[in-house]
Amino acid sequence: MISGLERQYPRLDEDIGGVLRRGPDTFFVQELLPFQPSGVGEHVFLHIEKCGLNTEEVARRLARHAGVHVRDIGYAGLKDRHARTRQFFTVPVPGRAEPDWTVLENEHLKILERHRHDRKLRRGAHLGNRFRLSLRVLRGSRRDWDVALHRLERLGFPNYFGGQRFGHDNLAAAARLLAGTGQRLQRGQRGLLWSAARSALFNAVLTERVRTGSWQTLLPGERVQLEGSHSHFLARRSDADWSALEARLHAWDLHPSGPLPGSGTDGPEDEAAQVEQAALAAWMGPPEFPENGLSWADRLGAQGLRAARRALRCRVRECSWEWVDDEGLDLRFSLPSGSFATVALEALGVQTQAR
Repeated sequence: MISGLERQYPRLDEDIGGVLRRGPDTFFVQELLPFQPSGVGEHVFLHIEKCGLNTEEVARRLARHAGVHVRDIGYAGLKDRHARTRQFFTVPVPGRAEPDWTVLENEHLKILERHRHDRKLRRGAHLGNRFRLSLRVLRGSRRDWDVALHRLERLGFPNYFGGQRFGHDNLAAAARLLAGTGQRLQRGQRGLLWSAARSALFNAVLTERVRTGSWQTLLPGERVQLEGSHSHFLARRSDADWSALEARLHAWDLHPSGPLPGSGTDGPEDEAAQVEQAALAAWMGPPEFPENGLSWADRLGAQGLRAARRALRCRVRECSWEWVDDEGLDLRFSLPSGSFATVALEALGVQTQAR
């Protein structure tokens, strides 16, 4: 089993659906940061709008222009090429003249703002992203769409990793690497494949929780993750404050979680562990794996990756929509970092395609 792309969603009561063809005129993303640039320091802080380019391509252009190594370019998150996106970059220019950034501008890249900052922008430093999506090929009545969108606001959606995480061949390449049959790769390339493998295993566990209707409930032995944090703790049914935990769950203060496998023992227990381990055990790898009984999760732990957790559900914030015509809808919402707008759309029966 190496597809990892199957994502199951709660059944919709409404007969709605559609297609979004991702492009600069239909899919807009604004990165959200929790701070302002300091105004002083050895880094140039750039706010850039791009289309037809992914984040790494922009980083390479900035590095070449500034005469620095690409690893010195800072950015918080990866943004798709099949959208119009605005995000932030930092470029170190210690003790020398700042280059003319406008030289880089063209139809695919614009410099919106530049400031000084005192440190490199780190991965994951953003709060999240604000999306504006133009849906033009829809099925279903306005009433059904309004009901479904209000429910999405209230109940959220399964927090799957989207198809962008897996690329065209990342899971198959990860399988070869885990089996020891893949070619030697640079550290960054290996990290991309480990990320795809861990994401697929998380999706497998979440699919099982959606199938059993437990993706929004606490199971005995659940690893509970705090809202807006990577911190988590064990919740046992015998705990005196179980009802208080459920109240916090309904208030979106905490969430059931799934695994990002690696080394470490901070996993669930009891029923939550049984569900999780059964889903992970199904991932024993393709035929080229040596027959030693190790699952993908075991092998990822052997790579020195530290185990982590991810919330099984995601809340849509600041959601609004406006009908353009009988088959057109402009949809706006914000998501926390690491969550996918394409997954929120899939929960509404909308499939996304790159142009």
